[in-house]
Amino acid sequence: MTQDYQSGVIAEQNRDAIFLSFNQTHQPDAQARVKQVLSGLPQRVELLRNQLPDVALHLTVGIGSAYWDSLSPDSRPALLRGFPALEQGGRVAPSTPTDLLFIVRADQYDACFELAREIAEGLQGAAELVEEVHGFRYLDARDLTGFVDGTENPQGDDRLEVALVGDEDPDFAGGSYLHLQRYEHDLSAWNRQSLKEQEDAYGRTKVDNIEYPSAEKSPHAHTKRTSLKRPDGSSIEILRQSMPYGDSTRKGLMFVSVCRTPENFELMLKSMVEGDESGQADRILEFTRAVTGASFFVPAPSWLKRLA
Repeated sequence: MTQDYQSGVIAEQNRDAIFLSFNQTHQPDAQARVKQVLSGLPQRVELLRNQLPDVALHLTVGIGSAYWDSLSPDSRPALLRGFPALEQGGRVAPSTPTDLLFIVRADQYDACFELAREIAEGLQGAAELVEEVHGFRYLDARDLTGFVDGTENPQGDDRLEVALVGDEDPDFAGGSYLHLQRYEHDLSAWNRQSLKEQEDAYGRTKVDNIEYPSAEKSPHAHTKRTSLKRPDGSSIEILRQSMPYGDSTRKGLMFVSVCRTPENFELMLKSMVEGDESGQADRILEFTRAVTGASFFVPAPSWLKRLA
């Protein structure tokens, strides 16, 4: 497997993160400025890591599916496509595309702040900020619902195998398809549920994070709806790089899926929102609602450098 990939795709969860979404402006030199900023980021991240060796700084740069052809009209990742907007019975997964995504992560917030500031200043006038969200690790890597997040993530070398494009698309090997959703939780409604009701909704215990046996799971359980198999019995996997966020008015999850193919995320989302052949969908969506949804490709650092 190639070593030419953005470390933020694979790295374990950090303590803090800043999620920045931008759209390119219509200024005459905007695209040239965007390319200049993107091409310089791999080297800038390495310099900051050398200056701050103990903070585990990572950056993930994603280029939006609808923006890709404008930025790189001569080549395109084979499976890059728009976010699959879905709606069924009050459950929604909207499509809200943006041109550029930057996920800055570190174990110290000041390191996130410094790199995010540089990115925003570099893009000033060339790209307009759409949304900025500050993520954080909550307790022992839990969602704000109180359940451990990312339990089913691949480990070790399997993370690379699941997340990174390989020889199937050699021009974009080391890249990754990324899907981002911002969910807003209704924690008041969630906290009115009994512990057993909450555990049944997830399909695993809350405190010690033990998954229910398959036969004991409700067809509406989150783990039932997202633990999918191919016809040959192999698991359909993604690597989750999600983080909670919250302030006095909104609380939720920045859900991030990275994978070597967009199909795996799309199948899971469809299973959650539309349900199985009997229409049995994910009960978690009764307590959290997606308000954004966008698809990106995360190219290898060498690809970004060539933009210069």
